[in-house]
Amino acid sequence: MARDPRNATALLDDTPSYSRQGRGGIFLVIKGPDRGETVRLVDQPISFGSGSSCSLALTDNTVSRKHLEAHIIGDEVIMVDSGSTNGSFLMGATDTRIEKVAIGFGAEIKLGRTVIKYLPDEEAVSPVPSAQSRFGSIVGGDTKMRQMFTMLQDVAPTNATVLIEGETGTGKELIAEEIHNHSSRRDGPFVVFDCGSVPRELIESMLFGHVKGSFTGAISDRRGAFAEANGGTIFLDEIGEMAIDLQPSLLRVLDKRAVRKVGSNTYEKIDVRVVAATNRDLRAEVAKRTFREDLYYRLAVIRCGVPPLRERGTDIPLLIQHFVNSFGPNLRVSAEDMKVLCGHAWPGNVRELRNVMERACLLARGDTINLDDALVAEAQSPTFGVRTDLPFKEAKGQLVEMFEREYIEDLMKKHKMNLSAASREAQIDRKHLRELIRKYGLDSRQTDDADDAE
Repeated sequence: MARDPRNATALLDDTPSYSRQGRGGIFLVIKGPDRGETVRLVDQPISFGSGSSCSLALTDNTVSRKHLEAHIIGDEVIMVDSGSTNGSFLMGATDTRIEKVAIGFGAEIKLGRTVIKYLPDEEAVSPVPSAQSRFGSIVGGDTKMRQMFTMLQDVAPTNATVLIEGETGTGKELIAEEIHNHSSRRDGPFVVFDCGSVPRELIESMLFGHVKGSFTGAISDRRGAFAEANGGTIFLDEIGEMAIDLQPSLLRVLDKRAVRKVGSNTYEKIDVRVVAATNRDLRAEVAKRTFREDLYYRLAVIRCGVPPLRERGTDIPLLIQHFVNSFGPNLRVSAEDMKVLCGHAWPGNVRELRNVMERACLLARGDTINLDDALVAEAQSPTFGVRTDLPFKEAKGQLVEMFEREYIEDLMKKHKMNLSAASREAQIDRKHLRELIRKYGLDSRQTDDADDAE
């Protein structure tokens, strides 16, 4: 039987910046005499067997004439054995003979001596650059950034799961927040969960919640991050840092759209959009078996690669002016300072540029930014620089102001703007903390006692 050339899968030489998974997927023969053959599942059922009428006709003589069928029913892919002689098996820790089973991407099915694998039909996308130089609070005039803006504009209104890949400091969390802000879920919660900063023994409890008494220290029931994000979006930052033995629990939640608290026997349905981010190459991690293949496919429904600042050098002047407008609207940047800033390597990407510009504005004398001291401060310390060229009182005041802003910003971000929890950890009065939040404009919402309940 002649093979349909449309069923041939071409491998991309380079990982595209943007990709999306089409409806359905591809079955690839990974073992047996027909290794490398493929067939696509879209809307109509497909069949596997040694008969010439099958969608994928196999030459394996241990396969029945019509051995197995695949159907898309709703959002699920269902495999149904067609009464085969030797049976169909879902491969795993122990191969399980199946009559009917729902599968996800990465699943492997054995029929006779043949093994087929179900993979996403991934399409590289090259968006037309947007005419706009910003998307919400994200600024960029570079072609790569404007392509990303077009992609985000198309994807944000959907409920598709998005994986954002990029170096540290490229603004992945800001992108996730703008996806949320441009979606129908904008009035719901936006919950950030940093997979790299939570002790591994607490991740399941903090993600899915726990019931009282489920482990030592569980003195009351707790809602997890997924439950807190119900009706909105959960942002799983640094997903590549999650230990591989914890990944199956996350995969089950993504598949079932339901969470089970630690210590509970029941599932709670959730309505949550998932956006994840990583600074790792997850495809390489999958190849090294440090990240589950099926979880990767479940997260990468839409893949968005964020370019580092060194690849968008023409954006540096635009970003500089954007940050000056934010931190020192009455200040200007000299031609000499602009040349220095444009020539800097910026290994910390936009975050590093933002920090330098905030310091340069805060330390300004006269009507120009103070770049010299800002860069010295950046080199000496990732957080603060001590000004010995100013009177003690003035230098101390500037330092205290920088400390207060960064401390309160990090504190409130850590506690997701929960005033009660933040004031307890900082051991400062709630009223004083509220005043500091308003002083530095760190939250535009009105915070009251009712909003602080845990």
